[in-house]
Amino acid sequence: MRIAVAGGTGVIGKLVVENLKEAGHEPIVLARSMGCDLTNINAVEKWLVDCQSVIDVSGAATTSAAASMRYFTKSTANLVRVGREAGVQNHVAISIIGAAAIDSGYYAGKAAQERMLQMLSGGYTILRTSQFHEFIGQNINRLGAGPVQMAPKARMQPIAGHEVAAALVALAQGPAQGLVQDLAGPQEEYAPDLIAKYLKFQGRSPKVVEVPIPGPMGKAMRDGGILPSSSARLGLETFEVWLARQ
Repeated sequence: MRIAVAGGTGVIGKLVVENLKEAGHEPIVLARSMGCDLTNINAVEKWLVDCQSVIDVSGAATTSAAASMRYFTKSTANLVRVGREAGVQNHVAISIIGAAAIDSGYYAGKAAQERMLQMLSGGYTILRTSQFHEFIGQNINRLGAGPVQMAPKARMQPIAGHEVAAALVALAQGPAQGLVQDLAGPQEEYAPDLIAKYLKFQGRSPKVVEVPIPGPMGKAMRDGGILPSSSARLGLETFEVWLARQ
């Protein structure tokens, strides 16, 4: 199959592309660095020719609700419109567990994206997942300051990115299914503990300072609002096993 991957140069996007190649498919990478601005419909049009499915793992580097909503509504509208004109049968979008309920900050964009797709008569699949193990390293890079490492207070159930990529590819190979079963990691974790483990693995020992994230998103992170329900499907690879492979 010829499958477009929106955001195919990102952390999860690269894993999706590798997975598609291993399965014998032809991935078409849509990314700004490849000359495709997903918010520009004219830029999107030439990329979806002869694609049977789209996997959208694109994202916006913002914590602003307004900016996130602008990005996800525009990019999703363009991908769906062009995709349907090109004959795409299954638009597979990744979302975040809890985003629809929290609807704040970055999550507001994902909530808006979900609403847009669910208004369609069909042709889409939404997979909500928990945060990725890879998310921990990204937080270290963003929140480190010399001898001090800030760590967001958050209860989470992270999952290995390669397990998410495999799930997305499996969905893209089949018919559109609408909102499917959530996917999360094997066990609940506490973000500051994971950051401390990551730093130790790197041979570093800064002081880890737990920081409460303000607003509705921060409250949800502290209170378990981003944890999966009991009906979620769970991945296999723990953070410790994933970290040992890095």
